Amino acid sequence: MDGDRKVESLVFSGHATRQMFALCITVDEVKSVVDAGEVIDAYPDDKPFPSELRLGLCSGRPLHVVLAYDDANRICYIITTYVPDPNLWSDDFKSRRKS
Repeated sequence: MDGDRKVESLVFSGHATRQMFALCITVDEVKSVVDAGEVIDAYPDDKPFPSELRLGLCSGRPLHVVLAYDDANRICYIITTYVPDPNLWSDDFKSRRKS
């Protein structure tokens, strides 16, 4: 997590929870990406809160986590998480392949 950002809680959307269940992604894996993952895309103008796409490796598999920050209330919303498809993402999973 950004050094200047204080987050007191994570809130998982229904979509994120369904994805986690379907893909066997644990809460600890998501927390790991939130805490130490690399920001590969940022959406500062998203409403109601700025959001970003983070990449992390958990047990050797890449994970993408889309999250949004409510800095005023110190909440990090987990919008979705997924294992990026190697057919759609570059070899380092940081950018989409050109079609």
